[in-house]
Amino acid sequence: MIDVGVKAPDFIAPAVVGGTATELELFRLVDRHEAVVCCFAPANFVPTCTAAFAAVRDAGWHDRDDLAVVALTGDSLYAGFAYADRFDLPFPIVSDFHGGVAESYDLLADSWEGHSDIPRRAVVAIDGDWTVRFAEATTDALDRPAPSPVQNATAALRDIGVDVDRPRVNYDGPW
Repeated sequence: MIDVGVKAPDFIAPAVVGGTATELELFRLVDRHEAVVCCFAPANFVPTCTAAFAAVRDAGWHDRDDLAVVALTGDSLYAGFAYADRFDLPFPIVSDFHGGVAESYDLLADSWEGHSDIPRRAVVAIDGDWTVRFAEATTDALDRPAPSPVQNATAALRDIGVDVDRPRVNYDGPW
C-alpha cells in the first residue's frame, strides 16, 4: 500500500461522471480542491464497498468546493453506469479494469473471488500538494472494520483543513 507522506501518482482513466462516459484526470481534481479522496474497490456491487460509498454520499463529501471524491473499481465502465444509477452515487466511478491505477498506488489485489489485477478495498486522501495524507486498506473486500477506512479518513481531511462530517457506514443497508 502507498505510504503516507509520499507524492501521489497521477492518473487518467475512463469514468462515469454525471451519467456520461469521460476520462477522469486526477491532476485536474487536485488542482481545484484542497483534498481528493480515492475510494478503491475490487468491483461494483460489493456490499461492504457499497456501504462505504453510500456513507460518503450521505455525508455530503461530494457536494463541496474543497473536496473531490472518486470511486475506483475493477469493473468495466458500463458496470459503473449501472452501479452509479442503482445507488445514486453522485461522484465519479472510475473503471480500473486492468488494475493500472491500483498498481500505481500499490493496492493491486493478488486475487479476489477468482479475479486478479483488480484494486484492493482502500481509501487514500491526497492534499493539494499531491501528498498522500491518509491511506488504509482492508485485508479482504468483505471485511467489516469498525470504524471503516472512510470513517478513519475524516481526521486526515480535517487536518488538511477540510471540515467534513464523519460518514456513518451501515454494512447492513439500506443504501
